[in-house]
Amino acid sequence: MRNPFVDFAFKATLLLLVAFCIHILVLHAFSLPLFDNNVILSYSINYVLIIAVFGFLYLMRNKYKSQLGFLFLAGSLLKFAVFFIVFYPIFKEDGQMSKLEFASFFVPYGMGLFLETLSLSKWLNKLE
Repeated sequence: MRNPFVDFAFKATLLLLVAFCIHILVLHAFSLPLFDNNVILSYSINYVLIIAVFGFLYLMRNKYKSQLGFLFLAGSLLKFAVFFIVFYPIFKEDGQMSKLEFASFFVPYGMGLFLETLSLSKWLNKLE
């Protein structure tokens, strides 16, 4: 049987790499600055958080099986806290948050959330 954490890490790496490439291509297609708005930092931090949260859930799967949903929500809260601590002050330096700044954080966040939710639901259905 394959390890769900290793499978997830591979999928997360592939998904965020593809999303990053598409993100950069869209910026290039519209002649926008490619690496402004901390896009690399955002993808990197979201990747680390996605792997960390899923890894934590994987480690806690036996001890806290019935609370994994709440732990998942706590992981999402952690990601939002990182956004407000790390990115929000940077994005609000000029007094407003542009659509490009918003996208630089929430595209990788949304992709990761989608993958986490899908993977966790499949994984939990197999645990029963």
